[in-house]
Amino acid sequence: VNVELRRLEPRDLDTVEEIERASYPTPWSRSMFAAELRKPSSLAIGAYLEAGDLVGYAFVSRYVDAWHVMNVAVASEYRRRGIATTLLERAFEVTAADPRRGYTLEVRMSNTDAIRLYERLGFEHRGIRRGYYTDNREDALIMWREPPPDEKAS
Repeated sequence: VNVELRRLEPRDLDTVEEIERASYPTPWSRSMFAAELRKPSSLAIGAYLEAGDLVGYAFVSRYVDAWHVMNVAVASEYRRRGIATTLLERAFEVTAADPRRGYTLEVRMSNTDAIRLYERLGFEHRGIRRGYYTDNREDALIMWREPPPDEKAS
């Protein structure tokens, strides 16, 4: 599937909410997404079809020592077509000028598809957050991706 990647806008929030609710047992609220869109330290990328329909998104936020992958989701009918990979690779490109920071995220231990995706993108297991998810107290796997050596400041 060919998608165009561009910055998410507040007008995209209706569709973001729909995709989010269909993707996660504890979806983010509209106000959480709106707050991320307003933060200068956040990067919000949408994947749009040629017709202009939003089919996926990624939110990445800059912290002192890392870029935190906050939220990634793709509409169910467009999953397994490389859209999440494309979104995350674009986030890595956009943030590559910031070589001191790696990338981190938490993912449900049961979300093996997401874990495999993150491993393919160079993330490694770095620990567990016990009872991280509020809906069922499921543990979260903490994953980390170092900046590639050729991107590091010398």
